[in-house]
Amino acid sequence: MLPKFCGRGTFVIALIWSLTCVFLFCEFLIYYSAIFQCVWPDTVPQSNKGRESSAPVLRALFLADTHLLGAIRGHWFDKLRREWQMERAFQTAMWLLRPEIVFILGDVFDEGKWSSPKNWEDDVRRFRQMFRHPNDTELVVLVGNHDIGFHYEMNLFKLQRFEKVFNVTSARVVTKKGVNFVLVNSVALHGDGCYICQMVEKELIKISHALNCSIQSNPMNERCLGLENFPSTRPILLQQWDLLSPQLRRTDGQWTSSDPTIKPVASFTPRNSRAYHYPLYRVSDAECTGEDAAAPEEKNLVFKEQYDVLSQEASRKLLWWFRPRLILSGHTHSACEVLHRETFLEVSVPSFSWRNRNNPSFILGSISSLNFTLSKCFLPRESTVISIYCFASALLIILTLFYFQLLKGMLHCVSCLVSKHKSL
Repeated sequence: MLPKFCGRGTFVIALIWSLTCVFLFCEFLIYYSAIFQCVWPDTVPQSNKGRESSAPVLRALFLADTHLLGAIRGHWFDKLRREWQMERAFQTAMWLLRPEIVFILGDVFDEGKWSSPKNWEDDVRRFRQMFRHPNDTELVVLVGNHDIGFHYEMNLFKLQRFEKVFNVTSARVVTKKGVNFVLVNSVALHGDGCYICQMVEKELIKISHALNCSIQSNPMNERCLGLENFPSTRPILLQQWDLLSPQLRRTDGQWTSSDPTIKPVASFTPRNSRAYHYPLYRVSDAECTGEDAAAPEEKNLVFKEQYDVLSQEASRKLLWWFRPRLILSGHTHSACEVLHRETFLEVSVPSFSWRNRNNPSFILGSISSLNFTLSKCFLPRESTVISIYCFASALLIILTLFYFQLLKGMLHCVSCLVSKHKSL
């Protein structure tokens, strides 16, 4: 029995206080608890610190597949819950990690391909509220199939609407601290000669030419005159997977290019990094491992070209044009690490939405003109939050019954039933 001084008013206050504490932890503090454990990886190994300390390091955060629900398929509570989770996770990451640049690798919206002008404006407003960021952090958004539709659904109106809002184009280079990021609209890499496909491919060839000229020892070659100049560094290709060169290795769960034999930037052929939504071609996720890889029943499903992954032809073209040192992509909602041609590592970025995964995550990258290191930051599991709510609710119900002496009566009834059953 509770102490006599614990009156009904005091009990109600204690109950409300307990519920408030559980709510605050599950909806606010749990994100700090999870992301506080994430740290920026060290891009320079101990053996190379003296030699590479002069190269500035860029802190980049990569996430994918936010899938903001729209007016057609989104239930109001599902929309409210998922957007609150993503907003709290992103704002906590901004406050604790302070990235210099953030990349969202496509499928920002779930219904962008169907949205009316009015619904589109509402979706964009909610996105800007959720993913607001400090002025010293740059946000770069790539287009995905849910934003403008698959190839057969894509048109200039949808593409230009997206590009206008996010100030992007279907093929461009973002350069920051001497690091080149090649951004690609992978939806347009269908190879069927459509107007948008031709436009994107033409621009990619132009970018490839300019990047190759930037790393030549004689940039004044007449073939390079009039082209845009870029830092002579190996590029990063953004889609939803990363690529790894033979100089890269994995240690302590991190991908790093800090091999002791790495050459100075003037001595090796720089490659670009790329980013786009679709992964490069692969048969399936059968070789993917890790706690955030595809479920066992999905790993052996054969991918469909130009739907689940890029076609073999488009993948060959991108690798030939850019020879990236790193590729990041999304689309599959699960993690994977694929080494193409024994040279190019592709690392997938899982979905950032709890609607698609029980354990969302994002990638932290410390990148310089000479090397890079990646690490993964996991967000709170949905199952953990539900378990906390269930345990707290059960405990508070028991305490309430005990306080009002209802539990004693219930136990007495159960005891009588058990005794009656034994007598029979």
